[in-house]
Amino acid sequence: MELMTRYLPRYQFAEEHSLHVPASPARVLDMAARPDVVDDPVARRLISLRELPNRLAGRLGFASALQNRPAFSLGEFTQLGRDGERELAFGLAGRFWRSDYGLVPLADARAFAALDATGIAKLVLNFTAQPEGQGTRLTTRTRVWCGDDLARRRFTPYWLLIRPASGLIRRRLLRRVHDAALLAP
Repeated sequence: MELMTRYLPRYQFAEEHSLHVPASPARVLDMAARPDVVDDPVARRLISLRELPNRLAGRLGFASALQNRPAFSLGEFTQLGRDGERELAFGLAGRFWRSDYGLVPLADARAFAALDATGIAKLVLNFTAQPEGQGTRLTTRTRVWCGDDLARRRFTPYWLLIRPASGLIRRRLLRRVHDAALLAP
């Protein structure tokens, strides 16, 4: 978890899920890095549900920051790096409690590391692959650091509300990587 620790050494919120995959660590992380593998229809539906009020407001003529934007996806994350066959990490920053996510554009890992978190939350999502038996223990962790007390107070109820869906998405993500690793040539 060197990448996760490097990019988010402190955090207030965390989530972790894991699954055994009967494939090599390299294959497993390769699959976790593929957009077609991590694009889950259930996750898309949950995101659509989260975005529905903002998008509906736009259709009714009210202000909507999401009206002309595609739905949120893992494509919004910035790849922070890959540590061989051990870890793959992605970062995201914003005011996630806002209906439009309040995302902060990040050009690369260096921009994520340099970003002042005052007023926002920084999130790191990683995958680690550890040899286990005849395969790999694939673990995904999500950690969030809120840069100040106001951001933490705003993020806390959001986290409590979305955590069950977030957990479901992460478990499905692990299963999709598992299945893709078994099907890969």
